[in-house]
Amino acid sequence: MSDVYVIGVSCTPFGKQADKTFKDLTREAFMGLLSDAGADVAHQIQQAWFGNCGMGTFGQRNIRGQVCFTPLVREGIFPERVPLINVEGGCATASMAFHGAYKDILSGECDLSLAMGVEKTFFPGDPERTMEIFQGGIDQLDPHEWQAYYLKAGEQSGKPFVTNSGGGTLFMDTYAMQAAYHMKTFGTTREQIAYASSKNHAMGALNPNAQYRFTITPEEVLNDREISWPLTRAMCSPVGDGAAAALLCSERFLRELPQLVQERAIAVSASVLTGGKYRDLAEPGLSHVAAKRAYAKAGLSPSDIDIAEVHDATSFCEIYQAEMLGFCEVGQGGAYVASGATSLGGDLPINLSGGLVSKGHPVGATGLSMIYELVTQLRGEAGSRQSEGANIALAENGGGVIGFDEAACSITILQRQN
Repeated sequence: MSDVYVIGVSCTPFGKQADKTFKDLTREAFMGLLSDAGADVAHQIQQAWFGNCGMGTFGQRNIRGQVCFTPLVREGIFPERVPLINVEGGCATASMAFHGAYKDILSGECDLSLAMGVEKTFFPGDPERTMEIFQGGIDQLDPHEWQAYYLKAGEQSGKPFVTNSGGGTLFMDTYAMQAAYHMKTFGTTREQIAYASSKNHAMGALNPNAQYRFTITPEEVLNDREISWPLTRAMCSPVGDGAAAALLCSERFLRELPQLVQERAIAVSASVLTGGKYRDLAEPGLSHVAAKRAYAKAGLSPSDIDIAEVHDATSFCEIYQAEMLGFCEVGQGGAYVASGATSLGGDLPINLSGGLVSKGHPVGATGLSMIYELVTQLRGEAGSRQSEGANIALAENGGGVIGFDEAACSITILQRQN
């Protein structure tokens, strides 16, 4: 097996970009990737993985990546005859693309593989199209199964299951129920959730690619419009568009590249995918399982991680994932985050990109935007967001839901080369 390295990353600005097409975003991400790689390697790409969730709402239900790359092939920017695999896994889509490219290199099948995620979820005047994309993240064949599950969970959490209570998606209601259960069981407070939101909005204000670039106090977070108690709008990720990409290579390929490219390369210590199930509320979540496997694969423990990006579709998720990833004890996530441990300069900074609540969440691109942030941090190139001395980073990205589990979860561990 071959060691795997990331030699190029890119991420477009995230936001409501009605004037940009899927092909526009693909081009922007790919050209940014080539620029970041710092070497003329495009013609040597042997495999590509393309992630997207919502293009089917435009009628492009198949060959999505091939369609988006056609102009680049025609112009000689992307090589001809390269196999391209389309992937979809809800909000974990881009991480699945990354995992595919990772396995290309790990197996020795390829020396250079591309992963890209492209998404549009903002459709002016057509909110039903947006909802169609998100509805695909839960079982539409037997909805009675999750309806019964959530009704029972509502009794356990003390928050009755009601959909679309504050104008958000079903997923905001399920996150709210999990938060309510955590509050009831461990004493987590809305103020702690608000702190996580405020912290990440402060980081997003420093990120030129973030959808929301403003600061907000914890008090203002609490006073924002309620989406689904205990969650307010400022605690929830927004609808938006964007793309992100990564270029992965083997050690053999890396050693033939210029010295500067080699110095900026980041090693992939682990890439793990897991699948969800209907679990008991008290049972550890899917990310806990994925993280344990990733730590074992990398020969590391939670205490070795210097910086992380986690899937905070709501600000409660940062509290919960800090527990599931082993950064603090179960039940202590609220106090851990509110202590400043996950802030810039804290013991283990989390979501210095601004997280999903501030950076944005174009579902098919989100996972690779996390990789982009962590690679940038490990290279020491994050500017005012830089976490000093970061050597080992972890990304947690979940997609879709099966009960209170993600349908799919990805854990990626990256490591700077000394």
